[in-house]
Amino acid sequence: MFAGHFGLAAAVKARTPQIPMWALMLATQLLDVLFVPFLLTETETIVPVEGANSYGGSVIHADYTHSLVGALLIAAAAGWLASRRWGRKGGWTIGAVVMSHWVLDLLVHRPDMPILPGNAGGLPLLGLGLWRWPAVSLAMELALIVLGAVLYVRSLPKSRSRPAVPLLKRGNLWAGLAMAALLAASLASDVLGV
Repeated sequence: MFAGHFGLAAAVKARTPQIPMWALMLATQLLDVLFVPFLLTETETIVPVEGANSYGGSVIHADYTHSLVGALLIAAAAGWLASRRWGRKGGWTIGAVVMSHWVLDLLVHRPDMPILPGNAGGLPLLGLGLWRWPAVSLAMELALIVLGAVLYVRSLPKSRSRPAVPLLKRGNLWAGLAMAALLAASLASDVLGV
């Protein structure tokens, strides 16, 4: 669900122009960025689901980075670091965007997300499993992309000095379309498993 996460970051950018887009994009993917070293050391794993397509076709055992408590701790740390750079509101925003990753994953993952790091206590695993219905999860991701792109384009500064410039010659329109194209390419990559 990379594309949906990025779509959310674009939507948040529309409301928090003081936070750079790179920081929001990183925040929305921070749990997955931290997942990579755990995956490489086989502390966390990905197991393909037999008969499932590449889009959501795995059970992800991210028992540290994607546990509820682990994600809250990562979000708090990221928020604290961000607050030192972009103030209190920026810190809360970055922390919330980091945590949004876990919330969106909760919707699509099969029950593979623990509550406590390392699945301590053997509590029930969380995940609503929308990936079992690719059309539904794809529609949700597409909605996040469209919402993010629209809000991002609407938030771009308007040129007051040259209001007679035709729509197709406005740089902001092209910047917004580029953002939408990148989000759509990310979704295509998710679906095709590339």
